[in-house]
This record gives sequence, C-alpha cells and structure tokens, in this order.
Amino acid sequence: MPALRLPLLFCLLLTLTACGSLHQRETIEFGGDQTAWKNHRATLEPLDRWILQGKLGIRSPQESGSGTLFWLQRQRYFDIRLSGPLGRGATRIQGDRNQTTLEVAGHAPVSASSAEELVAQQIGWRLPVDHLLWWVRGLPAPDSTSRLQLDSHSRLGRLEQSGWTIEYSRYQQVGDLELPQRLQISGHDLLLTLVITEWKPGINE
Repeated sequence: MPALRLPLLFCLLLTLTACGSLHQRETIEFGGDQTAWKNHRATLEPLDRWILQGKLGIRSPQESGSGTLFWLQRQRYFDIRLSGPLGRGATRIQGDRNQTTLEVAGHAPVSASSAEELVAQQIGWRLPVDHLLWWVRGLPAPDSTSRLQLDSHSRLGRLEQSGWTIEYSRYQQVGDLELPQRLQISGHDLLLTLVITEWKPGINE
C-alpha cells in the first residue's frame, strides 16, 4: 500500500521499547574530552520516560516529505503519533516489547510482535528500529560497534553505527540534561531529519 509507506516509516522508525546496559564497543575517533563524555553519557542512560514533540522529514530516491511528531515513552511502553501532509489522517503506533499495533485513519489496525517486524511486513525494509531509542538521546546503541566524534562540549557530534551515520547539529538544555535538538540519520538510501521542538524528560527515582 504505497499511501501508507511514509507515515508508517515515520512511526515505526521511532518505535522503541527498552533500554540496555552500557556497551564497551565504542571508539572515539577525535574531539572532546573522554572523561567529560563518560559523565555526559551517564546522565542520559537512566532516561527511559519522556514526552517528545517535533518535526520529522524523510528523503529517499523514491519519495520525500515531512510531518509533526508526538512521542510518549514510559519505560517499555510507547505511544507515537504522526500528523501532517503525509499522515493522511491520524497515524498512531503503540505497544511494548511484546506487541506493536499500527493504526492509520481509514485502515484496519495492523499488529506484530515487534516494530521491526512491522517495518518488514508493511514496507519491506530492514531498519535498526531498536537503535533509535539510543540515538535520539545522543547515545550509541550498546549492541554493536560504533565510531564516535565528540563536539567541543564532549557530546556526540557524529556517530557511525550499523551502516548508518547520525549527525548532531544542535543540542538543548532541559533541566540538568543536554539533549539533542536536531539530528540527521542517513544510510541505505534514506535521510531522516528530526527537529525536536520540545523535550519533557522524566527519570525513574
């Protein structure tokens, strides 16, 4: 169903369900201070609850467009909604590690055991869905090797992981946290641009 490709991709790319422990597979190529980076990373790892709003754009050889994004994350539960020209009506995806359900206005809900499975079923692309939970916080995912370039404030400036490149061009101060404001994710003939207009983070006590 070509009409569903972009709104589905927007939502599924951002459907993330769980955090993991810090991995030791990262290589810092240059930039920043490694001790400061470790301290910065330690402040972000506990973050598994938030409300995030922003704008998401996608470009590929076949299609391009943009939409507005609302993303609620509560540990393993997520609720992500897309609206805008490519939403073709309200688009919502919600669930947890055990099941993901996609709802697009005018179409029957579609469910699968994981977000990555839904991507494969509906649009035929294999995408690193689980990695995005880490990347949106400005962290490398823990399950594969990564190459990092730090900016002048010892935050992620550029990340290469699993055949994808993530560029962080802006951060914002939210309470005690420095969180990404604008990032681009490129690879496999896709370019995703996420501009986060509002972060409302919550950290477990």
